[in-house]
Amino acid sequence: MRVGAEHQIHIEQLKVFAHVGVSEAERSKRQRLVLNITLWPAHDLRDLNDAVSRTVDYAVLCEETKTYLARQSPKLIETLAKDLTAHLLRRFRLQKICLEIRKFVLKNAAYASVTVIRTAALD
Repeated sequence: MRVGAEHQIHIEQLKVFAHVGVSEAERSKRQRLVLNITLWPAHDLRDLNDAVSRTVDYAVLCEETKTYLARQSPKLIETLAKDLTAHLLRRFRLQKICLEIRKFVLKNAAYASVTVIRTAALD
């Protein structure tokens, strides 16, 4: 069954650390990022029968996100967002994902962010 927009899982303000930045100095140490992730699972939430195996285990997804980010060192958060969404779509049974990455580097702003929305390839 296709998942409607009303069937989502949302993870708000997942705190992670990653090497990202344009300069070598910025990438030399991990910096705090905050992620907001909305998932549209492959199975309709009404058809789960209370079985975690039929949904997305968001605790596992969060750990996978942290592990993946620990191995990356791009210059742009745009690249990080694009690559992470592609990885999560391959790793988990998702119809669609929306990922916002917030970076805290501007002195006169709360944060800079990038949002990527990707849909799984249809089989």
